[in-house]
Amino acid sequence: MLEKLRVVFTIPELRRKIFLTLFLLAVYRVGWQIPLPVIDHVQVSQFAENMNNTMGAFFQKVSLFSASQLNQVTIFGLGIMPYISASIILQLLATVYPPLEELRKEGEAGRKKINEYTRYLTLILCLVQSAGFLWFVVMAKAEDGTNMTAAEFENARGNLTLVWQLVSILMMTTGSIFLMWLGEQIDEFGIGNGISLLIMAGIVAAMPGALFNLFDNFRPELTGFDSSSVGLEKLLVIIALFVAVVIGVVFITQAQRRIPTQSAKHVRGRRVYGGTRQYMPLRINQAGVMPIIFASSLLLIPPFIAQWLGRIIGDNMVGNFFSNIVSPLQSQSSVIFNVLYIVLIYFFCYFWTAITFNPQEIAQNLKESGAFIPGYRPGRRTADYLESVIERITFVGAGFLALVAVVPTLVQSFLGVNPLIANFYGGTGLLIAVSVAFDLVQKIDSHLVMRNYKGLLE
Repeated sequence: MLEKLRVVFTIPELRRKIFLTLFLLAVYRVGWQIPLPVIDHVQVSQFAENMNNTMGAFFQKVSLFSASQLNQVTIFGLGIMPYISASIILQLLATVYPPLEELRKEGEAGRKKINEYTRYLTLILCLVQSAGFLWFVVMAKAEDGTNMTAAEFENARGNLTLVWQLVSILMMTTGSIFLMWLGEQIDEFGIGNGISLLIMAGIVAAMPGALFNLFDNFRPELTGFDSSSVGLEKLLVIIALFVAVVIGVVFITQAQRRIPTQSAKHVRGRRVYGGTRQYMPLRINQAGVMPIIFASSLLLIPPFIAQWLGRIIGDNMVGNFFSNIVSPLQSQSSVIFNVLYIVLIYFFCYFWTAITFNPQEIAQNLKESGAFIPGYRPGRRTADYLESVIERITFVGAGFLALVAVVPTLVQSFLGVNPLIANFYGGTGLLIAVSVAFDLVQKIDSHLVMRNYKGLLE
């Protein structure tokens, strides 16, 4: 392995790409620490710590998926959440809005035009989300035991006049646009997917804190699973879980269902072309991590809205009605929450696969290229067969995603470990980090293979 790493850095072009990528990620981490002016960040941090479980969980989930830091008001506070939202919106619109669908089929020119629309939409979302986030920081009240009033929380925003609010909105918008630019520079001049690497950098940066928290509570003895401290048995279970999730993520990421295809023979002069047998690989997990993002966000929104309405309405019959409706969703360890979580993951797996995988289009492309699936007539029969296959393998991929998604809750409930440890060492954060790292290694391998070297995975 050391020899393979040495070979990686002996290739000038690949070495330059890796160093540039590391430099841009370092720039992201530096900007991640720069706070907005005027705001009293000590008070804001204290307010974030005093937030109830629902709002805290909401901010933690959004921060995990967007490379942001919503519990601190920094110039990169929004992360790349607006860009991700804009990309998802345009991808969904491309399935129902014919002009966008035509652009997507135009190849490189259409892709550039869609990217241009994505940037414009990102700018609009940045302005809206930064204004909403700043409004929450200025106007929100703590609803825990501290009973912080609006007058007391006024100190947290300092002398934030209208002019400074506009400046803060522009700074947060500029920070998100700059992160989008960083991701594009990594795509063009670096190695790997820039946006995914930014998300991975945020997750990996938080992992040492979870690891230190784990060993702070570690006791080198058998303390029992009911103890608040981490004993030998808990540590072994967490390590085994970490290894199992990594192996499972790699296995599911690589798992494919290969559909055999046969190309028709063409006779030109005295030569016969075609007639070769190939395979069409269908990934088991077509949707990636998107179903978990959608499901977790959707489950966290109702309690968030209910608490906001309760704060406006007050402590009366109507306010208590909203609180009682969403009370089962406020605890991520409740049975109702986890059952709905799994159901939504399955739903979004099929939903996202239906958007990104079009059996009719693939069947038509096979027919136009003179290829066919043995045993199935080109056209509708081929499309029906591909649709039945993708339905079956999506069921398996959704089951794996659901298992990975509920692992942190199970670890937190049965082992009693810190949620920070459970989230980053046995759940979605680990799934994203391993998937992005595996994709990065594959792209490095492609550079090595082009120069007749053995890949890192061989």
